[in-house]
Formats: sequence, structure tokens, C-alpha cells
Amino acid sequence: MPNPVKSVRPFLMFQGGRCEEAITFYTSVLPESQIADIKRYGPGEMGAEGSVFRATFELAGQQVDCIDSPVKHAFDFTPSFSFFVECGTEEELGRLAGALAEGGAFLMPIDNYGFSRKFCWLNDRFGISWQLNFE
Repeated sequence: MPNPVKSVRPFLMFQGGRCEEAITFYTSVLPESQIADIKRYGPGEMGAEGSVFRATFELAGQQVDCIDSPVKHAFDFTPSFSFFVECGTEEELGRLAGALAEGGAFLMPIDNYGFSRKFCWLNDRFGISWQLNFE
């Protein structure tokens, strides 16, 4: 019998046509990351021509789907969902924190919070929340 669920992965809905900018940035900052596929809205379709109808990208092997929403919603990203990145070195945590926090804001600055030697939580300039950890 085939598995009724084919996959489960994060799905990000960007507003304001920033999807491609965000995923290009993320895949440039995180090692072993890439944009796997982008489908775009064409002329006369629901979304702005050339904007992202649906894209798949990988962050260190984790597949993520995303879109540019053609509809303006009253809600946006929230820190209640975040990407948790386990860093292999303190230097990598610092590098990622610096890149991801540019134009964003720290929710918890880099520090030892007792549960980890170095940890931070931040929202990037696109509103996506990241927890960076070095045990």
C-alpha cells in the first residue's frame, strides 16, 4: 500500500514580491544550500508576472517551499515558527548571526543562556525567525 503522505516540509509565504530575493540570500549564506526549482507567474495570471508562483530551495539539505502571495494578507511571519540551525563552530554562529541579522533584529542576542554555550534568536530582514545554536 502506498504511503498516503508524500512529504512534510516548511512552506513560507512572502508578501510584497520578496520571495526570490529572500531565498537567493538564504542559499548564499547557509552552506550546502541551493535553489532547486522556481515556477513563476506568467502574463494574465493571478500573481504579478515574473513573481514566484512556487519555489523549492534547500537549506543544508532541508527542503523548503515558498511563494510570493498574490493576495495581501493581514498577517505575516511570526517568531513562533523559526529555523533552528545547529552550528558546528562558534565562528559559524557569529558569521550566520551577522549575515541574517543585517536589516533585522535580535530577539535574544548571542550569549550563553545555560542550555548552550552560544545561542541567539533573530528575525531577518524578511521577517523569518532563526535560532542559531552552538552547544
